[in-house]
Amino acid sequence: MRAPITKAVIPAAGLGTRFLPATKAIPKEMLPVVDRPAIQYVVEEAVEAGLSDVLMITGRHKASLENHFDRVAELETLLAARGEHEKLARVNAATNLADVHYLRQGDPLGLGHAVLRAKQHIGHEPFAVLLGDDIMSSGGSLLKRMIEVHEQTGASVVALQEIELDQISAYGVAAYDTSIPREQGVVGPDTIQLTGLVEKPAREDAPSNLAVIGRYLLRPEVFDVLERTAPGRGGEIQLTDALEVLAGDPEAFGGVVGVVYGGRRYDTGNKLEYIKATVELASQDPKLGPDLVPWLKSFAGQLTD
Repeated sequence: MRAPITKAVIPAAGLGTRFLPATKAIPKEMLPVVDRPAIQYVVEEAVEAGLSDVLMITGRHKASLENHFDRVAELETLLAARGEHEKLARVNAATNLADVHYLRQGDPLGLGHAVLRAKQHIGHEPFAVLLGDDIMSSGGSLLKRMIEVHEQTGASVVALQEIELDQISAYGVAAYDTSIPREQGVVGPDTIQLTGLVEKPAREDAPSNLAVIGRYLLRPEVFDVLERTAPGRGGEIQLTDALEVLAGDPEAFGGVVGVVYGGRRYDTGNKLEYIKATVELASQDPKLGPDLVPWLKSFAGQLTD
């Protein structure tokens, strides 16, 4: 009987240069999506999947991340005195979400290096990695499925999504065992057995149209592999390179299984996608949606006139 997986790592040390000057003084993870920062959606997703121990890998000028998930006693007292209990509940929700820890990455040596920094905190347990730029419309259901696949196979698990080939060079791309029919899968039709990964290939070199998106369920052996992984593209230690090793030696490392995600993914690290995420999630909000959706239809009509 395996112990339940409870730990998640969220790399959050990036500078957010695509959003300058907004991110000159505010971490990109703290940019609001409707009424809460993007990073809160990611932590909520982890908690919904049963992961109660969250380690954020941060950098300089990220103190507001820690402040957001900490108590603000004077604000709580003020809201309580005013009888603004709904606001107080929303403030306390962030504080009580999970047991959140923080560790600085130090040198900005890539995603693989950020994950490696978590080694001491994680120990010898499987754990999840959630990239803070991606918000999943399905909440924690994708992570729950990945945990289930890990429990069935013992493998590391990555989330995949079908991507248009003209965008494929922006992603790590999966090569997979085509001898296993896609309708059958490894443990269901949404799963494939990875044979390798290619980081940001040219369109003509991409082994498939299945791109790795920002969710991983990793066996602890990944730390040993990362320690031996040389810097790759951009002089950084790439997590994709380590996953390539895990996928190539299933006997030693359990292999890598991909879960193909069919839900909506919001890439809040991209300006246009960030705006789309804000509009779509606001449209789904029971308080904002009834007024916002008719206005959006009217505005869209004006654009086509």
